[in-house]
Amino acid sequence: MRIGEGIIRWGIECQGYIGEYGMMAPEVKKQCCESLPFDVLSNLPENVIDIILMCLPFRDAVRTSILSNIWRYKWCRLPELTLDDAFWKTKNNLICHTTAITKIIYHILIFHEGPITKFTLCVPKSRSCPMIDDLIYFLAKNGIRDLVLKLPFKSEPYELPPSFFKSLQLRNLNLQNCLILRPPTFKGLDRLIRLELCEVSISSEELGSLISHCLLLEHLVLYIAETYSNLIEINAPMLKSFYFAGSVRSIFLKNIPLLAKLLLASSDTDYFGEEKWDIVKFFESFESFSALEHIYLNMIFAAEASEVPMRLPFNLNSVKRLDISVDLYNSVEEAYPKYDIEEAYQVECTSDVTFNHLREVRLTLASGSIIEMQLAKLLLANSPMLVRMLFASCVVKASAAVKKLAAELTTFQRASPKAEVSFIEN
Repeated sequence: MRIGEGIIRWGIECQGYIGEYGMMAPEVKKQCCESLPFDVLSNLPENVIDIILMCLPFRDAVRTSILSNIWRYKWCRLPELTLDDAFWKTKNNLICHTTAITKIIYHILIFHEGPITKFTLCVPKSRSCPMIDDLIYFLAKNGIRDLVLKLPFKSEPYELPPSFFKSLQLRNLNLQNCLILRPPTFKGLDRLIRLELCEVSISSEELGSLISHCLLLEHLVLYIAETYSNLIEINAPMLKSFYFAGSVRSIFLKNIPLLAKLLLASSDTDYFGEEKWDIVKFFESFESFSALEHIYLNMIFAAEASEVPMRLPFNLNSVKRLDISVDLYNSVEEAYPKYDIEEAYQVECTSDVTFNHLREVRLTLASGSIIEMQLAKLLLANSPMLVRMLFASCVVKASAAVKKLAAELTTFQRASPKAEVSFIEN
């Protein structure tokens, strides 16, 4: 087999171009030769060829090897490679065999020339892939800047090799289903700007230390399935956006003065259970976030009536957009008469709390309850710059109730004469 034939053969085999005896069908050769004049393909400037290849999916870029001898190895110098589901998919199914995946990665390691600045590897579910350690070493040595690794192995998370921590040129990093054990000598990724971790295995101390050692970090995304016994400290003075999905009680927002966008999707359902969690104290740190402009909260509150905060537990003075998806259990309304709840929350609607920059609010509610209505009234009455308040239902059976709530609020007194109230179908 000639050099590179393995990956080239695979690239055209997916479309049925390889004949019964391993030869390219004559009609395919004829079609390739007649599609464009030979001189045009052979005499294109190198920079034009590079642009063409970079605009193609990697598998199609490999297929250009059949155009002419001049094109045969042009794909080998691509600086950006994407091996995702679309790459592995054939006519019938995804390539899930470890041998096939290993072979393709091997050909890339052997024949690629020049730097690789961006690499995406999304491996289909398989037992393992022994070439990944070599691949990461190769990428670290060739100046990788943007790296995506999604490795849903069936047995156990993939442990990042020591060579990974030498990828000092990294700007963007996305890891899924990996085990991260930092070596003692690791001092951080001092050029990293964006970090995304999804279902990774790492201790809370290690994660906090990793974040704090990424001094230029501006965007952080964490999908953490487990609940840590110790807090994850988010200490990132350059951080501008933070998305967290998991147990909110596991994180501590320590030092993020430039934060402009915060999205919290919590898996907790026992905020006020036997082990009480002080939600007000958690949000107190927001008072110092003068740059915060967009807040998205997706939380479930199961509380006793006496324990529900009677005001929003954070300052929204700088916030321009607020998205709240909340489920307030009915235990509050069952414990107290209707007029008591309305009277308690009415006090807040006439309070001195103002949201001076708030322009858009979206409330995704569970029942259209009294508490949810009073929350909406609070925002309407104290947001002088509000332009739009949108309502949606997070459950189908409550859609009519939430829609009715929105209709009732269209006549409610508001601080902004421009504020529109409407219901949207999900």
